[in-house]
Amino acid sequence: MTDTLRSPRRHAIATLVMGLLGATSLSAQAQQDGIVFTSWGGTTQAAQKKHWAVPFTAVTGITVQQDGPTDYGKFKAMVESGNVTWDVVDVEADFAAKAAKDGLLEPIDYSVVPKAQLDPRFSGPYHVGSFYYAFVMAFNKDIYKGKAPANFSALFDTKTYPGKRTFYKWSAPGVLELALLADGVPADKLYPLDLDRAFKKLDTIKGNIVWWTGGAQSQQLLASGEAPIGVFWNGRVHSVESSGQNVDVSWTQSLTAADVLVVPKGSKRKAQAMKFLAYAAGAKGQADFATDTAYAPVNLGSKALMSPAAVKTLPDQFTKGQINLNMAWWAENRDVVAKRWYAWQAQ
Repeated sequence: MTDTLRSPRRHAIATLVMGLLGATSLSAQAQQDGIVFTSWGGTTQAAQKKHWAVPFTAVTGITVQQDGPTDYGKFKAMVESGNVTWDVVDVEADFAAKAAKDGLLEPIDYSVVPKAQLDPRFSGPYHVGSFYYAFVMAFNKDIYKGKAPANFSALFDTKTYPGKRTFYKWSAPGVLELALLADGVPADKLYPLDLDRAFKKLDTIKGNIVWWTGGAQSQQLLASGEAPIGVFWNGRVHSVESSGQNVDVSWTQSLTAADVLVVPKGSKRKAQAMKFLAYAAGAKGQADFATDTAYAPVNLGSKALMSPAAVKTLPDQFTKGQINLNMAWWAENRDVVAKRWYAWQAQ
């Protein structure tokens, strides 16, 4: 064990975590039994590596190889072929619900993962919460000086807010909802989504849309001014703000959801994967990740470990006008929506 881990504070932390995970020594066998963790890349995955993977390896000896970005088609193909190379994957909650129904996931071993510590909204038989986030409208203040947008209707007002808009490219909760909200649909009447109305609204700005495929790209588009307004994961905007870029966020009508962690059916390292889930969802790992990213923790004890200033940046602190995305509806309709979504983009 290194001199760093011999310090009293780190030794206490290591002892606590190793007891929780049932790890008693850093063995050569554990090094061979490393897992592959797959997530979305960019600053989010960098924070997951820093606050989950690296300290997890330090106290268990189980290595964590990084892969990504998360790809649902690849995920499904792995499981169906029996050639599963991913062990823990960060996915959106609607995908997790559908994947569980389709038999693509391993059940969570809650004799290892501390279920009682977790927010029950974000954990279930086949998934453990990863982080709680919001889609927020953000804008480049250098471009729109003195014209802070109030709500999603600004995205469709190309006169007041000229230039490109940027939205998430993939078929997923968020863009259809914001189109309907901008078209006057009340928040409590969103579901079931009126697809005809949503696509008609999006048609009005289709030529002004730049699609982002990953969080890092969305940050670049916003910071550079190439697409000076759009909808982003709140943690990505926080990262841009923290780097000194002149951007701002409108929390009005923020759309909230959670990413979750799953283990693909057929993982050859299930036991190690469950230990990683226990660490990633633990109070300290969640607190450190939340402080770094401004995504809210899923462990009920994490906020007590965070500074008041860090807690104030979390999406669950901006509840006025907040709208919870209906992941159950999406799980039932994601295939139908995806078919129409990609056909519309290709037109």
